[in-house]
Amino acid sequence: MRIGELSRRTGVSVPTIKFYVREGLLPAGELTSPNQASYGERHVRRLRLIRALLDVGGLSVAAIRGVVTAVDDPERPVHDVLGAATKPLVPRYEREAGDGIEEARKAVAGLIAARGWHADPSGPASDALAATLVALDELGHGRFVEVLDAYADAAEEVARVDLDYVAHHVAREELVESAVVGTVLGDAIFSALRRLAHMEASNRLFGRTAEDGKAGSGEAEDGEAVGGGAEDGGAE
Repeated sequence: MRIGELSRRTGVSVPTIKFYVREGLLPAGELTSPNQASYGERHVRRLRLIRALLDVGGLSVAAIRGVVTAVDDPERPVHDVLGAATKPLVPRYEREAGDGIEEARKAVAGLIAARGWHADPSGPASDALAATLVALDELGHGRFVEVLDAYADAAEEVARVDLDYVAHHVAREELVESAVVGTVLGDAIFSALRRLAHMEASNRLFGRTAEDGKAGSGEAEDGEAVGGGAEDGGAE
């Protein structure tokens, strides 16, 4: 297909497609003449991956370049490629030494060891968890660490479901791309589901009972989240 058709199929403008090629995010088309190139289904799939990482994942062009570089490396074991491809997806939180981060890192390392996880206790995901624990402690919720195992149980189950789904893809490129997209879109899905579950849990714990004459919904009339909208100080 010509670049115009590729643009129509993916909804990505021609100048943007050319930009992705120049930046190394998208393979160049196969030249059919000095000023014409042909594109295939691989380009369609790659453009959709790039858009998912940009629009949903919020990744930078540099981060996406790292992801697609890992996807395109045929020599690396799939497990290593998955790690390299998903590493840029982990948010970075900068913390100065002495503000509790070292203690939090020890707690995270202890959790990893206790659960037998083959994860790097000094890696980006571990550091992100440690920084979050510090933030909770600073807000007066240091005891949140007591429910960390319950969160880890849920995370293990979600990860198992994610990878079981991915394992149904046979082609290496499809497998890795599915894992990357699943990480980005799966985070969005899990966040939305957790928000919905919060509404239900809030309704059960704090909502008005049927005996009061009105069952609590946990939502404002306009669909805001638990506790109502901004006017009454509720959460967004």
